[in-house]
Amino acid sequence: MATGQGDATDEMLMVRYQRGDRQAFAHLVRRHQRPVYNFCLRQLRQPNLAEDVTQDVFLKLVQNAAEFKHEARFATWLYTIARNLCIDQIRKAAHRRHPSLDAPLESGTSRTLGDNVPDHHPKASAERATVSSQMFSSIVQAVESLPEEQREVFLLREVGNLPFKDIADVTGVPENTVKSRMRYALDRLKNALSDFEEYARALR
Repeated sequence: MATGQGDATDEMLMVRYQRGDRQAFAHLVRRHQRPVYNFCLRQLRQPNLAEDVTQDVFLKLVQNAAEFKHEARFATWLYTIARNLCIDQIRKAAHRRHPSLDAPLESGTSRTLGDNVPDHHPKASAERATVSSQMFSSIVQAVESLPEEQREVFLLREVGNLPFKDIADVTGVPENTVKSRMRYALDRLKNALSDFEEYARALR
């Protein structure tokens, strides 16, 4: 029995696209467009630019589809392209001042990184909502303040949802180095948010 598009792995869908199945590629775009955009936004900090780069990522996939090997990890290939395009843009605009990371996750909305944190208390008081908002603001500021290499690993892990091995392939450094960068990033975030620990417990 043939596997449907929704049940197929990324690798299976990419192979189907190589064989002429355009719907397979459309499904890949639907599956990955938002996380790729979120990754680009957190790297570039400009929604319009992140949208353009996201489009370029999938255009590159189309242009280089024949190069994909069925035994390869699609996500690794995808985020390697996204990372390289982001690096190109960062180098081009190195002298410019970027807006804060507290930018919309999606074009036309006001959703930010903090908005992705699940709300387990929908009837929270106005005071708790204010504390929650302050915490979210602190989170995005803390992520923004991370050293570039640590922020990149953090975003690939938390936004791209990549395993450490794949992040190592994307960044071109040993897996142990990736884990160290992630550990340092988490330590920095924990220290930056230490003032909110009691509030965080209250919101759980």
